[in-house]
Amino acid sequence: MRKLGFLMILLAFLSGCGEKKQDSGLFPKDLSGVDYGKNFRLTDFNGKIRTLSDFRGKVVVLFFGYTHCPDVCPTTLSDLAIALKKMGNDAQRVQVLFVTVDPERDTPQILKQYVPSFNPGFLGLYGSLEDTRRTADEFHVFYQKVQIEDDMKNYAMDHTAGCFVFDPRGHLSTYMQYGENPGEMMQDMEKLLRP
Repeated sequence: MRKLGFLMILLAFLSGCGEKKQDSGLFPKDLSGVDYGKNFRLTDFNGKIRTLSDFRGKVVVLFFGYTHCPDVCPTTLSDLAIALKKMGNDAQRVQVLFVTVDPERDTPQILKQYVPSFNPGFLGLYGSLEDTRRTADEFHVFYQKVQIEDDMKNYAMDHTAGCFVFDPRGHLSTYMQYGENPGEMMQDMEKLLRP
């Protein structure tokens, strides 16, 4: 009975975009020195292969999500856009990257329309199903397809909801928990821009 209760709590904790999800226990705030999240190799919505080294010299905010998400993803991208606006000229030294965990539906065209609608500088990245799994595994990111009713085309994606933040040298540094407000996000990013 205890195992069943623990399993129910764990499943509720890992629920994704269909519900307001908190993943504060999955990652510590300070990620400096961890042995994962070292790189990625994905394609942006313009068809260009991207790796972490393409953004050297900038703070990079990496967020895993999907365009059909009803709440967590648009809220996080909106909050990041507000945080960058508050940063003024320092915002030019930050790159936000949205990695889709739903490459079957999130085509380059959809990503190109969706991601920059929050901020013109935001980039959407995608890969094959295998590339997506490899990248998620590299960052210890959870995601899974959840069918809605019996319609095979109608599904949601449960996924880790926070953001991974790299310093300008390309080292994974900070995890922004889902639910941080734009002011807290701004502080996280500005701290990494200071020598």
